[in-house]
Amino acid sequence: MKQSKIKFSSYIIQPNLSNTSLIRSVQGVSYEGKQTNISVVEERHLTIFLNSIEILTAMTVGDYPEYLALGFLFNQGLIKSISEINRIDYDAELQAVVVRTNFETSHEQLLKKRTRTSGCAMGTVFGEFQELINEIKLPNAKVRTSWLYRLATVINKTPSIYLEAGAIHGTVLCRKDSPLVYMEDVGRHNAVDKIAGWMLMNNVKAHDKILYTTGRLTSEIIIKTAMMGIPILASRSGFTAWGIDLARQVNLTLIGRLRGRRFHCLSGDCNLVMDAATSNIPNENRRHLRKAAQDD
Repeated sequence: MKQSKIKFSSYIIQPNLSNTSLIRSVQGVSYEGKQTNISVVEERHLTIFLNSIEILTAMTVGDYPEYLALGFLFNQGLIKSISEINRIDYDAELQAVVVRTNFETSHEQLLKKRTRTSGCAMGTVFGEFQELINEIKLPNAKVRTSWLYRLATVINKTPSIYLEAGAIHGTVLCRKDSPLVYMEDVGRHNAVDKIAGWMLMNNVKAHDKILYTTGRLTSEIIIKTAMMGIPILASRSGFTAWGIDLARQVNLTLIGRLRGRRFHCLSGDCNLVMDAATSNIPNENRRHLRKAAQDD
């Protein structure tokens, strides 16, 4: 029996393939010695300022710069809420975002120590890792395995920059089995920060949300998810030991290697509701992503 086509109507934001500034066609030669053209992801710098302080320069695809800047500052603990923000200015020519607060801030101590993380494209965390999440205890939130399988199916078949060009990570904010906001970037930490910025700017509550990412479940991603207040994190990729330790500390339900019917839950397994018959879930074919997109 032919499966019904996937519907993407639950998305508030999804990858915009009509944005030609994100992908470029490059000519080269294949292994057969034939001339070929392939699509590659653009990469550009974005400098983030907090008032008059230059915080850092990030490498990014360049979309949603305001969300990225706001989410980064929030996940670093440099701002606490949207009520602190006076305005956000983006200068496309200078490739810079200035986030202006309602009062002067002092972050000299945080800026003295920058921890370079394992995030691709140079993730950075200011101050001590532990200090960012010592006070965080995420709420218990049940997650049905049927939601996880449904999310993986829909997200993996969603038209995206990854399916078009590769070399990029995706992060999706979800509620139950519905994907809501899908962000992509060259660094998985950037994609997460864009989600955080969107949530902050739109006053979106986190207690009933799931964060899905294609990237590794490292300490940096665990910290960002905890800072956002999201109680469930799932990924197609694997774990780091410190990431697992931090997830258990903050009561984060952590699910990785979610491919086909398989997954591992290494933190918060008491929150899993095993309501899906795994015999009905097909194993993932290595080439299923592009084929699925073409079929639908």
